[in-house]
Amino acid sequence: MKTLIAWAVLALSLAFAAAPLVTSPFTGFTADQLPIPQIDPPVQPAGWAFAIWGLIYLWLIVSAAYGVWKRADADDWHRARLPLLVALGVGTPWLAIANTSAIWATITIFLMAAGAIGAFLAAPRRDVWLARVPFGIFAGWLSAASFVSLGSMAAGYGLAMGQTGWAILCVIFATLLALLVQSRRPQAAEYGLTVAWALVAIVAANGLTVPGLVALASLAAVIGGLALARIHK
Repeated sequence: MKTLIAWAVLALSLAFAAAPLVTSPFTGFTADQLPIPQIDPPVQPAGWAFAIWGLIYLWLIVSAAYGVWKRADADDWHRARLPLLVALGVGTPWLAIANTSAIWATITIFLMAAGAIGAFLAAPRRDVWLARVPFGIFAGWLSAASFVSLGSMAAGYGLAMGQTGWAILCVIFATLLALLVQSRRPQAAEYGLTVAWALVAIVAANGLTVPGLVALASLAAVIGGLALARIHK
């Protein structure tokens, strides 16, 4: 069973990476998906930040291939594979979902994030660069991206606070989640650094506006948390 699941992770990693090749690209919710169109919402990072997906796809494939080759029946890898299967299983059709429904895109990206965080927290202590690091980068990006989706969707449906309010709230919530997850594996800096990457891109997209300043303060909190973890190592 463990070997079968290892092969399933490899197959889904390949399918996940291939999805952008067969699905229309997603650059944000379109005007016809939301009652209030979200054109460059302040919660959204600068476009260059999304290049991290290339790294995530490649590293997950390398990790899965190594897992099949060297760790197919390993208990420590098996524990991380189960939540990773959830993330990959939901993530493979996510682009198609996101191009169809903002609500379902938001629900499913939180499911994907939960699976990725679970895989990161359960990652084996050995094979750091082939398991914990790729899982951490995957989880870190989704921790931020899930709240980006929530902020865009909620503002697009005119819920309470508008674009700026939702951007501020979602940046704060993403930061709190990041600090909570990072506290569970304080020495695994790849997770926090990936969240920081997203926050830098939100600062770049917003400049010295209120959402940009909140993202800058959040960035300082995440980097500060990582620094404290290193000091108390």
